[in-house]
Amino acid sequence: MREITTLQLRAAYIAISLGVLIGIAGFVRTGALLISAGTGVIALSQWDKRRFERYLPLAIAVVLFGLAIALPKGL
Repeated sequence: MREITTLQLRAAYIAISLGVLIGIAGFVRTGALLISAGTGVIALSQWDKRRFERYLPLAIAVVLFGLAIALPKGL
């Protein structure tokens, strides 16, 4: 697997921060998608860690992505 660079990690942290801010602003679906994408990148960057630290954040990101897709559209 290719190594994730610091620029990609910085973009992931920015995506998570924007996702939180966008979610607070009322666009929960978009915020959840950004948070799950950022969390997935960070989880993939920890691939050489132990099993639990590797798969739990990735599983959370996948579940959050599925939840964001399942949310109904806004009013």
